Amino acid sequence: MMASSAEPQNAAPWHAAYPVPMSQPRGMSREAVLEMMKEAVAGKDYILVDLRRADHEGGTIRGSINLPAQSLHPTLSTLYTMFRAAGIRKVLWYCSSSRGRGTRAAGWFSDYLADHGDADIESLVLEGGVTGWAAGGSHYVGWMDGYDESFWINAK
Repeated sequence: MMASSAEPQNAAPWHAAYPVPMSQPRGMSREAVLEMMKEAVAGKDYILVDLRRADHEGGTIRGSINLPAQSLHPTLSTLYTMFRAAGIRKVLWYCSSSRGRGTRAAGWFSDYLADHGDADIESLVLEGGVTGWAAGGSHYVGWMDGYDESFWINAK
């Protein structure tokens, strides 16, 4: 009998191995993020973190790094060190909708910042995630790398 690659229905979610975030991160609208992108420098002033793993289809917001949520929590101290050394002031987390992985990641990083007394870096979640970004129309998809229109049409 061949083993199934699907998780059993009663398996705990991947994030159950990590603490529940204490912080409620502030959201940032796609309009505000786009304005920030036009005025600031990605990787210097801010960083966008795409938390999708297997669902990374359809493109990503320009300048984003991809850090799948499932591997994030154990790397928080390393990410913090890199972001701090780079002088990053805003870290924006997102997934498909930013209602699960995005909010959780932003909360974990906010908790980490609070535990280390760092008020210089802000951990935010992109409201609506990449789906909301793509739904914003041509003005937003023009700011995506690897944009695949057919993916977003089929996603509706």
